[in-house]
Amino acid sequence: MKIKIAVPSKGRISEPSINILDKAGLGLKDRESRKLISKTFNKDIDILFARASDIPEFVQDGIADMGITGIDLIEENEADVIQLLDLNFGKTSLVLAAPEDSEIRNIKDIKDEMTVATEFPNLTKKYLENNDLNLKIVKLSGSTEAAPFIGVSDLITDLTSTGTTLKMNHLEIVDTLLESSIVLISNKESLNVKKQLIESVSTSIKGVLEASRKKLLMMNVKTKDLPSVKEVMPSMGGLTISDVLSDEETVAAQAVIDEDEVFELVNKLRNAGAKDILVVPIERII
Repeated sequence: MKIKIAVPSKGRISEPSINILDKAGLGLKDRESRKLISKTFNKDIDILFARASDIPEFVQDGIADMGITGIDLIEENEADVIQLLDLNFGKTSLVLAAPEDSEIRNIKDIKDEMTVATEFPNLTKKYLENNDLNLKIVKLSGSTEAAPFIGVSDLITDLTSTGTTLKMNHLEIVDTLLESSIVLISNKESLNVKKQLIESVSTSIKGVLEASRKKLLMMNVKTKDLPSVKEVMPSMGGLTISDVLSDEETVAAQAVIDEDEVFELVNKLRNAGAKDILVVPIERII
């Protein structure tokens, strides 16, 4: 029994998607020469390269068993899929924006005769209906931010991560339609039929995500200083202690900690009596 995982063939989320699969042990056998379907180091798992916008429907229709794509694309395509994991990258917002010099500051300023340009007509239509707005929708395939300035529309809906591009194009956010990020999805039937393999992939990727902001801290501690070290030592599940062959009673201690705790914690541990401190990256936490 084999599965296919659909991954974006290009664009801003392509490389991060491949990297996270690689860290999960599902690296491509020939990463440099991508084909439509590429084999991984697991004989039962292949990668299908596709446009990110096609992946929700590919997974829904069973062309791929799993996929990596954005919530915005799932919602826009109204794809009937299972969201397994938020992959914690590619966070964006689908926003409604108007030119800075317009009189539109909130949705109450929008008139029914206005026009909105977008790459997301379905999500935009739902938003307008929910807010009792009757605007003409113009579907574009790119350069949406230019639409108000070339006479195509009065407003736009577009994706933004920091808002910088909108500001550069003299656009101001009026409202937010959707918060999006990149997620791992599954076909419903595949999740039943190929449950064990799909859950193995999901668990491995989750382990990578869990480890991404964690470090393994290892140190030697004299037995008499151990209580002081324990007081300053946060960890996921307490210190792991083992004996060290030494002239003085000493133990080796280790624990998993958050990456942002490392700087302050190392100094506290030194002051508490720890020595030979090692900070080690973690590939996965299962």
